Amino acid sequence: MDYTIDIDTGGTFTDGFFMYGNQIEIVKVPTTPHDLTVCFLECIKAGARRFDLSMEDLLYHTDIIRFSSTIGTNTIIQRDGSKLGLMVTIGRESLSPTSTEDGKSPLILKDMVIGIEEEISPTGKVIKTPDEQSVLATAQELIDRGARCLVVAFANSEFNPANEHVVRQTIKREYPRDFLGSVPVFLSSDISRRSGEAERINASVINAYIHAKLVRLLYKAGEDLRQRLYRKSLFIVHNNGTVARVAKTRAINTYNSGPVAGLLGARLIGKLYGNDDLISTDMGGTSFDIGYVHQGQVNYTLNSNVEGFPVNVPMLAVHAIGAGGGSIASVRNGKLQVGPQSAGALPGPVSFDLGGTEPTVTDADLILGILDPDYFLGGTIKLNCKKAMAAMEEKVAKPLGISLEEATLAIRKMVNSAMGQEIKRLKEEVWPNQEPLLVVYGGAGPAHCCDFAKVVGLKKIVITPFSAVFSAFSSSSMDVGHLYYQCVDLPFGEGKELKDLTRPIATMEREAERDMRGEGFVADKTNSALELFIHATDSGSEIKLPADLKFYEDPKKVKDLVQQAHKALAASGKTDAKNLILNTVSLLVQAPVPHYGISNIPKASQGVERARKGSRPVFLETTKTTQEVPVYERSRLTNGHQIFGPALVESENTTLFVSSGWKLGIDEYNNGILEEVS
Repeated sequence: MDYTIDIDTGGTFTDGFFMYGNQIEIVKVPTTPHDLTVCFLECIKAGARRFDLSMEDLLYHTDIIRFSSTIGTNTIIQRDGSKLGLMVTIGRESLSPTSTEDGKSPLILKDMVIGIEEEISPTGKVIKTPDEQSVLATAQELIDRGARCLVVAFANSEFNPANEHVVRQTIKREYPRDFLGSVPVFLSSDISRRSGEAERINASVINAYIHAKLVRLLYKAGEDLRQRLYRKSLFIVHNNGTVARVAKTRAINTYNSGPVAGLLGARLIGKLYGNDDLISTDMGGTSFDIGYVHQGQVNYTLNSNVEGFPVNVPMLAVHAIGAGGGSIASVRNGKLQVGPQSAGALPGPVSFDLGGTEPTVTDADLILGILDPDYFLGGTIKLNCKKAMAAMEEKVAKPLGISLEEATLAIRKMVNSAMGQEIKRLKEEVWPNQEPLLVVYGGAGPAHCCDFAKVVGLKKIVITPFSAVFSAFSSSSMDVGHLYYQCVDLPFGEGKELKDLTRPIATMEREAERDMRGEGFVADKTNSALELFIHATDSGSEIKLPADLKFYEDPKKVKDLVQQAHKALAASGKTDAKNLILNTVSLLVQAPVPHYGISNIPKASQGVERARKGSRPVFLETTKTTQEVPVYERSRLTNGHQIFGPALVESENTTLFVSSGWKLGIDEYNNGILEEVS
């Protein structure tokens, strides 16, 4: 068996999960925002050291590398993507994302949107084909105005993309790929085949906006790997729950891919305990990401929101707020504020001693004694407590007229409350009368989880030994795959004729066979799954249901699915949903690749005291005093060990704070189970 490598690049740290047989190694290195390939390679180098190998030896014997990054998200936030030119159906220019409600600069300027005369009916019939001379003139005008790539998004192209294809073919004849002046052309019908014209335009614009940066990063990363003797493909984590080669990856599918991987990993943990209902939380250095699994299904949104822009590209859903270890604490108009701004990786928290001047949540945890300045990331980063205290005193304590300890406690309480309230809102919406399992991860999550769980009223938390690199751990369970969509808009009910599904499903199967062959998998080595997107016209609701590939040929299967649809709509309060439309069908095709398997560990043969490494003073919120708190080494804790709070549990990558009134137990899966005892 060869090695497997999973890497997730976040806003502050880049995490690595390395596997060789039963040996697992995890590493964290600082993210390098100026060039993410630097931290990508540094992560691999750090992993190689854990196996006493050179980077080249490790890569030569590596079977698969899966990679997720924040570059797409950051490009949208920072508004530093490509300058675009957009062609739309004439009269539809106002549907383009040329303005924003939050005052940020738009993704595309108004003068970069031009209408083209063309028409396709809602049934997919071509009524007017775009004139080639008009297309070339429009393309040239947009290029002259500075467009680095062109987007084509015509009305009704989800039913028939013919006119969009005409535009691309026309432009490519004028600017062939082997010319230096070749211009990339993106079609909205390639990005989404679902209804919703404005959302489809948004999706295609976002995809083109972040495309160039991702190309530079991912192809450079791939080339760096090849130069270091890696012989396989680099696989990219997608937000639909699969991984695919760079050559088969669309930019928009990488958005939020790391948090999505974490959500799938949380579901995997829930299955260990037979728990189909859970909330996942990821507190990293920059943000706090929340996802959930309900009745065994990960939260999946059919109409997503990408940094404020509604799109109709379905993806697994994770909600983020600006609350992380790097969240900046400040005083504005006499009131404390924590986040959403983050110190990021550079300059980072004040205590990182990399030039940061604004106090953060990490600085507060350090000053309180929760973090050990000499053992942050196993001692690879030495934290400067004096600088953190000075900044906290100047920027927070003095302006509020309170002591340093009160200021740090106030920061911690505020960020814990913000996270807890977000989880509470979700719990009340999805489980008003139940208590879902809480799966906590992220480098900063274990230090705060008892306190934000108490805000929600949740009394049981699971923390894996890989919580600090959980998204990287989670991607190790993902398979190579592709997801396809076809808009069909067929009446959906008992006795309805659904034979028209034959052609769109066959089209998706042909595309899947081609793409998976390109990934190195023949058809008989893949698994396929069909899903139906059903729209209730009278209530406006939309749901999705799994179905057999040839379900439409069996009236009984159709009847069962119709009943399931009504039942699902009724469960969501839409009891008046009578008229159903099969809006879209999707085909997921996957091929299994090596995974990490969770195994049991033996019972402890010695008492928990063997794991104790000492104690240190911590200023506690419960007593408002400094108290000596025992400190334990996580790697020495094993099945059957229990610790009662207040206590600290340290690993090389994170610190767990067991608050007063909580206990920590280690179970047979080597997971930490936190439970409130008072």
